[in-house]
Amino acid sequence: MSAPATPAVLEATRLGKRYRRTWALRDCTLALPRGRIAALVGPNGAGKTTLLHLAVGLLAPTAGTIRVLGRAPGGDPDLLARVGFVAQDAPLYGDFTGAELLRLGAGLNRRFDQALARDRLGRLGIPLDRRVDRLSGGQRAQVALAMALAKRPELLLLDEPVASLDPLARREFLQVLMGSVAEQGLTVLLSSHLLADLERVCDYLVVLQAARVQVLGPVDDLLDRHKLLVGPRRNPAGIAGVAAVVRATHTARQSTLLVRTDGPVRDPALTVGGVTLEDLVLAYLADPSAGTRPGPAAAPAPNRLEVQA
Repeated sequence: MSAPATPAVLEATRLGKRYRRTWALRDCTLALPRGRIAALVGPNGAGKTTLLHLAVGLLAPTAGTIRVLGRAPGGDPDLLARVGFVAQDAPLYGDFTGAELLRLGAGLNRRFDQALARDRLGRLGIPLDRRVDRLSGGQRAQVALAMALAKRPELLLLDEPVASLDPLARREFLQVLMGSVAEQGLTVLLSSHLLADLERVCDYLVVLQAARVQVLGPVDDLLDRHKLLVGPRRNPAGIAGVAAVVRATHTARQSTLLVRTDGPVRDPALTVGGVTLEDLVLAYLADPSAGTRPGPAAAPAPNRLEVQA
């Protein structure tokens, strides 16, 4: 008997957001299971920020539906209390001190844990008596993260929180994030272009391409199902165990294929190797048609590759 499905903390069905004639997000269907640290990846303009803003109710859908913790976002104070959000560049009131921001957070959020935030910032050596606009970029990002975590959220949404940070500041930010996930058991959706950082901390992947979900699933399962094949130049059609070729490069004598498999590849002419998360993501982003799974118009998710958790 199979285990029951993990309930989704964020679920979108044919979700879309249009600005005049341009779709920032379209036919987006996904379900993020509870307890995951999910990477949200895609090129600029793919719809990552739009999806996060829809999830916290800053935008209203043009089409489809989105549910967060089983409820529709927007105008729901009880739901907002259970969701943490750090927007791009960690916007904060620059003329406030850290201590003043924490008092403001406590006044605006019923479950805000000032002691938790003070402890985290104290361990990082961030002064609470200094104006936020006089802190470094890394320190401001940590203050924003501490405030989001102090809400004791069930779901934490992070929009490019480390893009402008130096490598040491990024490492410190991600270490605090990982520790908080372990302590609080929250679910995280983290948007970033920094694939090496995501590979260290994320166990679930969402790839947005051209305003649609292109790839979705647990990282370990996705990596297990994708292989790098190297061998004599050939037409990849008909290789046993290969469900689809995601990327193919050829020289005069050799073919290198990144493939999605549906079984073992035992062709003696081919060397079979694994792929990294960066290999996989870049291969799909290079070809917007890769990973799609066409279906009838009524199908709920015709434009994604999904590996079930």
